[in-house]
Amino acid sequence: MTILRIISGGQTGADRAALDAALELGVPSGGWVPKGRKAEDGAIPDRYPNLRETDTDRYETRTRWNVRDSDATLILSHGALAGGSKVTESVAREMGKAVLHVDLLTMSMDDAVVAIGEWLRDIKGDTLNVAGPRASSDREIYEKTKEVVTRLLSSDP
Repeated sequence: MTILRIISGGQTGADRAALDAALELGVPSGGWVPKGRKAEDGAIPDRYPNLRETDTDRYETRTRWNVRDSDATLILSHGALAGGSKVTESVAREMGKAVLHVDLLTMSMDDAVVAIGEWLRDIKGDTLNVAGPRASSDREIYEKTKEVVTRLLSSDP
């Protein structure tokens, strides 16, 4: 898979890190967000272009639509999946979509980028959905996700 577009649900943490990496590198980005651009810190800022609102403020709808509209879903975490990240993995499996969970506590950043790159090589398509914990449940996930996505987009994995 050659990543030509990054999508996410716009939540704080992993979602916004992926969007920020794409924006900084000039890679098209977007995705579905809850009605009203709902996030844990209020409305998702307008600086994130191409985000489309679902017809409900339920997070699960946004999650389902982003999985549906992507070719693969990458979930980054520090530890086991919980909450919305666990739902994302479940939805991807239910839809028969490619999904990879990378626990950044179990491998170095270099190893994570290599493992993700190897996984992406076997996937057809160009749109990667990036998910993971929100900032309030993992204070380090934003920086780590941004680094991973920046490295994936800056090289040929």
